[in-house]
Amino acid sequence: MDLAVLDRHGGSLDYYTGVPVGPMYRRSALDSPPSDWHGKRHLGVGACHSLACAHRFGAEESRAVVPDFDCGGSFAITWGLVYVLGLIHPVIAAAAEVVLIATTIASKGLKDAGMEVYRHLKQQDWPAARRSLGMIVGRDTGHLDEPEVVRGTVETVAENIVDAIVSPLFYALIGGAPLAMAYRAVNTLDSMVGYKNDKYLHLGWASARLDDVANWIPARLTAILLIVGAWVMKLDAKGAARMVARDARLHPSPNSGFPESAVAGALGIRLGGHNVYHGVASFRAYMGEATRPMEAEDIVQTSRLMFWSAGAFVVLCVFITLGVWLAGGTLLWS
Repeated sequence: MDLAVLDRHGGSLDYYTGVPVGPMYRRSALDSPPSDWHGKRHLGVGACHSLACAHRFGAEESRAVVPDFDCGGSFAITWGLVYVLGLIHPVIAAAAEVVLIATTIASKGLKDAGMEVYRHLKQQDWPAARRSLGMIVGRDTGHLDEPEVVRGTVETVAENIVDAIVSPLFYALIGGAPLAMAYRAVNTLDSMVGYKNDKYLHLGWASARLDDVANWIPARLTAILLIVGAWVMKLDAKGAARMVARDARLHPSPNSGFPESAVAGALGIRLGGHNVYHGVASFRAYMGEATRPMEAEDIVQTSRLMFWSAGAFVVLCVFITLGVWLAGGTLLWS
């Protein structure tokens, strides 16, 4: 389906199918919104205020409620805004939902981050490639050779297809902008404090677990979408399905192994292995089989897989919402 056709109709086939679809086209075809009004930036600022209040007024154990507060607050504020705009005119409310949902999707930023590493590799500027990779991963990158830089980039792009694209669209499909923003609040807080350390022992654990739950269904859906994308791109779709079934659950994350193993199988490469974090060596289970050496073009193929799988999900969203609407039902956001 040509998403440009949808965009010429205000980003939708109608009000009901348009809310999840319009933002995906806008985010893939246009530049990302300025960083000073991007939704994740404001959610991060809100999380910082919540953390400050928890540190000042609550015991460490009580900070586990901050994820619930941020999630619920994001949902309530967004719902209230859309409701008020709906009283003015339904079209204004629909347009606001498209814009709000668009701020939760980061397809262009994810592609750009990967392609920046790719460009440095093609120019054989190894230090610049390592620095660019270091901006998007937590591992030490100063010692990595080209295949390891490629591996780190492919892993990061594959893993983030879930929380940058599929999860926001999934929750937008179910609950419109309020639920998409609530998801983004959970994901933002997890990226800020979802670590195992003394400072964020309780809050980090709660944030990470809530993020795991929120991404559980989208991660598995992403694996299916990547298999479909591999089939469309004439890659190894059967290998992708086989690697998901064999390797996805070996990953230390309950969700990240699904997109990573699907990409590994589709490209015929092996992800995972030895990483170094702040000087400490760590081993992550292998995903896929190394049928050939990794190369810079694998980054491009992963980005293409990302957009094909995202497009497949948008089409699925359209059919689901149209089916529900034609059957006389409604989704939560409609």
